[in-house]
Amino acid sequence: MAQLFRDLSLGHSKRESTPSPPLKIMPPKKPPTLPADDLPSPLGQLSTNLSDSELALTAYEIFVAACRTSSGKPLSSSIANSVSNSHSGSPSQNSVGGIQRSITSTAASKVKKAFGLRSPGSGSKKSPGSGSGSGSGLGKVKRPLTVGELMRNQMRVSDGMDSRVRRALLRISAGQVGRRIESVVVPLELMQQLKASDFTDQQEYDEWQKRTLKVLEAGLILHPYIPLEKSNSAGQRLRQIIHGALDRPIETGKNNESMQVLRSAVMTLANRSYDGSLTDSCHWADGVPLNLRLYEMLLQSCFDVNDESSIIDDFDELMEQIKKTWGILGLNQTYHNLCFTWVLFHRFVATGQMDLELLSDSDGQLAEVAKDAKTTKDSEYSKILSSTLTSILGWAEKRLLAYHETFDRGNVETMEGIVSLGVAAAKILLEDVSTEYRRRRKTEVNVARERIETYIRSSLRTAFAQIMEKADSSRRASRNQPNALPLLAILAKDVGSLAMNEKLVFSPILKRWHPLAAGLAVATLHACYGNEMKQFIAGITELTPDAVQVLRAADQLEKDLVQIAVEDSVDSEDGGKAVIREMPPYEAEGAIANLVKIWIKTRIDRLKDWVDRNLQQELWSPQANQEGYAPSSVEVLRIINETLDAFFQLPIPMHPALLPDVMHGLDRCLQYYVAKAKSGCGSRNTFIPTMPALTRCTIGSKFQGFGKKKEKSPNPQKRNSQVATNGDSSFGVPQLCVRMNTLQWILGEFDVLEKRIITLLRNSESAREEHFSNGLASKFELSSAACLEGIQQLCEAAAYRIVFHDLSHVLWDGLYVGDPSSSRIDPFLQELERNLMFISDNVNEKIRTRIITEIMRASFDGFLFVLLAGGPSRAFSKKDSQIIEDDFKFLKELFWANGDGLPSEIIDKFATTLRSILPLFRTDTESLIEQFRRLTLETYKSSARSRIPLPPTSGQWSPTEPNTLLRVLCHRNDESASKFLKKTYDLPKKL
Repeated sequence: MAQLFRDLSLGHSKRESTPSPPLKIMPPKKPPTLPADDLPSPLGQLSTNLSDSELALTAYEIFVAACRTSSGKPLSSSIANSVSNSHSGSPSQNSVGGIQRSITSTAASKVKKAFGLRSPGSGSKKSPGSGSGSGSGLGKVKRPLTVGELMRNQMRVSDGMDSRVRRALLRISAGQVGRRIESVVVPLELMQQLKASDFTDQQEYDEWQKRTLKVLEAGLILHPYIPLEKSNSAGQRLRQIIHGALDRPIETGKNNESMQVLRSAVMTLANRSYDGSLTDSCHWADGVPLNLRLYEMLLQSCFDVNDESSIIDDFDELMEQIKKTWGILGLNQTYHNLCFTWVLFHRFVATGQMDLELLSDSDGQLAEVAKDAKTTKDSEYSKILSSTLTSILGWAEKRLLAYHETFDRGNVETMEGIVSLGVAAAKILLEDVSTEYRRRRKTEVNVARERIETYIRSSLRTAFAQIMEKADSSRRASRNQPNALPLLAILAKDVGSLAMNEKLVFSPILKRWHPLAAGLAVATLHACYGNEMKQFIAGITELTPDAVQVLRAADQLEKDLVQIAVEDSVDSEDGGKAVIREMPPYEAEGAIANLVKIWIKTRIDRLKDWVDRNLQQELWSPQANQEGYAPSSVEVLRIINETLDAFFQLPIPMHPALLPDVMHGLDRCLQYYVAKAKSGCGSRNTFIPTMPALTRCTIGSKFQGFGKKKEKSPNPQKRNSQVATNGDSSFGVPQLCVRMNTLQWILGEFDVLEKRIITLLRNSESAREEHFSNGLASKFELSSAACLEGIQQLCEAAAYRIVFHDLSHVLWDGLYVGDPSSSRIDPFLQELERNLMFISDNVNEKIRTRIITEIMRASFDGFLFVLLAGGPSRAFSKKDSQIIEDDFKFLKELFWANGDGLPSEIIDKFATTLRSILPLFRTDTESLIEQFRRLTLETYKSSARSRIPLPPTSGQWSPTEPNTLLRVLCHRNDESASKFLKKTYDLPKKL
């Protein structure tokens, strides 16, 4: 625009001069006062009480004075023409020279076309919701206006005042032919030329004189072009004259003494120069800020008086004349660009911020200011520039730092213009005004991105605070309603709506200056909500419906925000990594998971306590458990089912993910129940007697009193301290059967339980097919294995208890004691058969074969134990071998039961060891001794001449194991065996 101004030819008019009837002039009014209270003028405040109307009149006087001499002709000829027109009674023909230009309402304006400046009634683009311009309001024009008439109308100057000014200027030029207007102190000359008689009454004259004197005071004393010392005598005289005239008007005649004193003081001050030399220019209106305020008044005349947001049609014509005042006001194109930017911007604000073209014009003019700022070194200009830009930026940022309060879908276009203006102002301030930036110019600063980031973060934080307050109000209002949402759940929903609105409405605008506008916005919202979530998560200690609602809402919000950020940063250099780094996860799912784990632990701990309490009271009695298994097992599975139901009823989104934790806890708890159920029941080794020390039988003895010898033994049968005595019924065979049945029943319930878990899992909201692929999440692996292990342990415990404890009187105390032929196996078989019948009737059919097999194995072990570790009370000759083999056959037949018992292959499998050892009992003594000697020497690498080492007891009986052969020899009723044992090991005949 500045270039266009420079290109305009001030000496050529585009106006037509077709005569037309006189235009009815509107009555004079005060210049409009525009409501822009929040926008203080950056051009400076005057130190005198000159009103806007007084400044406007002064500006008009300067305008007329400047234009009347701009043609280059003597001032007097222009004035003469004006006077003749005045006397002719045709005010509309008063303009001469530069001001006497005809105007056509249809003339095209170069400047307005370049900037899109709107003419009245041209249908300019308003902000949504605003009305269109009302037009010029000048009525039907019957003849073209001159520039002078146009300016008079625009500045609301009355016909009388206009005529007085023109007559005075004529007289001035007549007396000072050839002088340039810049060398004339216009207010001083007007005071001398105009008398009270030129005005309608004395009061009007007095007010005019006071106003003129205040202008002189402002231009020469308060705001001089060259700083004025307080001691300056001319300044002191002028100040005294002006203050005296406020009480009593001064005489202004040419030869009047008071006027001469005034003139002397004024000219002395006006003609000052920095170097003291004489100049042909007077400095009376070119001091800052007086000159800028006067020029602001002139620029405001470019707006239509009836449509304050519209530029007049003849803008370029009028601007040509306005620029002629630069010489008097000490201005140039640079100052003009700055002032005009301010006037356009101020007009946009003052007219309600409705006209987008005014905003666009301000932005365009600011681009010219940016160019000037890079080349202009004038310190005074820099101050005004900084003040103006600061005012514009301050006003813009007051709206942009909380743009959600100011803008919406309806006026977002206005926001774009304000952002552009604010960013441009900030950039000039930083890059061209800030000395600090100039010193640090090496550091690249993207002003636009920094400002936009500030606006986004500030606005979103403000908006967040507002919706949080709104959410709190909503929560309080619905507090007594059923299913009322907690605060942070409401807030999450509102934040999500705010983010989506930001993405759709504001981010497309802001993306012009910042490529990650939407990402920054959601990152800010993420942080704001995240601060609330941190406090919330830190304060929750248990899983409640409200807590789950909040955490789920937060999780969904986070996913939505991250999605917006990712979409916004697809084309960015780093793919949005910087923005995503600003969004640390809320860990809502983790918080839910932790709460669920606490919930699980609480449930499991309660179940474990229940197990402890109830198993202490459990009787394990067949009479008390008609079903054959313990009531506590039914109850523990019921609690497990209730726990699973409660878990799947939790309003959480990750049942499949947390199910393994639930299952592990329940599995461990059930494993604990199983461990408690079998605890104290003993095992196989618990009931096997301690292996007696090696001894040899007494030859020919009938082994009377074996029982007494055993009683004298220090501890012939050590038992585990947990094994109960016969008097304690807690761990008897009937109770063991109930325990076995209980574990078997639990084992059978796992399939039902696991199928039910799969059904519950399928009905959960987040279930996926892959959650069912391996099924491990629904398996009770630990407790299932514990049941199998427990059943095996209980079977062994029951079997060895029966054989070695309950039937010890017929096995250990009776079998083959004394004469083998008279103490055979029949009593043991009879007792064993009764126990087998009881077992068959009282154990679950699925474990019946297993426990009978264990009883058979215990019986075989007991039979072999009697043969090899029966002590000195048992002695066998070769002929007794048949008795032993027959008894073993009877024992096997008991378990075979004519084909109704155990399968023969199982019997044969467990009889293998016995079957291999029995032949040793019919082998002659010498052969046994030779076999024993050879195997011992081979095994222990001893020479034949050395003493045969005593083989230790391994318990692994075998015909090729030295200790087994030695024990057969120890029980051989034979002299050769007795001598060999005495000579080789000196074994005692009694313990």
